[in-house]
Amino acid sequence: MIISHANDFIRALKELDLPAGSNSVPKRVLMVEPEGFYVNEQSALDNHYMDLQHVADPGRAVRQFHGLVELIRKSGTEVLVFPGNPKTPDDVFPNNVFAWVPGRLIIGNMRYPIRKLEAERNDIPAYFTKRGYEVVDLRKKDCVAELTGVLIMDRARRIGFCGISERVDRAGAAAMHEAFGLRLTYCFDLTPDEYHTNVVFSILAARACVLYPGACAEPGAVEAIEAAFPGRTLLLDRSEKDHFVGNCISLNDRDLFMSKAAADALRPANRRRLESWGFRIHSTALDELEKAGGSLRCMVAKVF
Repeated sequence: MIISHANDFIRALKELDLPAGSNSVPKRVLMVEPEGFYVNEQSALDNHYMDLQHVADPGRAVRQFHGLVELIRKSGTEVLVFPGNPKTPDDVFPNNVFAWVPGRLIIGNMRYPIRKLEAERNDIPAYFTKRGYEVVDLRKKDCVAELTGVLIMDRARRIGFCGISERVDRAGAAAMHEAFGLRLTYCFDLTPDEYHTNVVFSILAARACVLYPGACAEPGAVEAIEAAFPGRTLLLDRSEKDHFVGNCISLNDRDLFMSKAAADALRPANRRRLESWGFRIHSTALDELEKAGGSLRCMVAKVF
């Protein structure tokens, strides 16, 4: 069921039971190493987080990337690292292009030509097809669907939250609803200055969420999301959002990862609240990569 009105979503939510054997923890994660990293001006047409004033340092970007890989591995999560390509600098953000549910690899349909090139690589699909994964390619559909950049999921309950922007249309939301096997998807408009839902909204281990309420253009959207996580919705202010706190990621029930810029911007009261919910916050410097308008969650694709 795909719903576009807050009250209808709240009503549907009350009727939704938790599936047996539900799981929100990935088997491993996939990351793509930056190669010849630079800021892609094509994506800046609707990505207002990009820093076009300062030239990126490719060597520093690589060092920060490997710092994140090691931080995640220390938590006990396996990390698959694939090589990047200087022709596609945004491939360091693979979660927009590739996503997984158990036994299935989904390939997104990107908006910009330079990002469409990322979906043409064969090594990632080949790696997973050899391991028995089915490939669902949304490029075959007439839609725009940038996967977990635009679609935030409570994987335990199979609920999707799709923020409509330039990076996803209603046809894309429907295609992802089917591809991810969701039971309920709530579509709501983002404000015109937001491009990806995962910059402003993250679900943590299917039991809490962080949200910047100012990004929701749809009346009642904030209340609808809060209804899905009663007492466990952390509302961010503008500074926290602009420093990518909303682009955090949980990889198990306790470990929460965000960039150093995000951790430094996190207000003490919000930090205490996250810790009271049982989360341990881990961070590392990613400011070189953040010049491209994405942060830690964009760099980490969950594999199920």
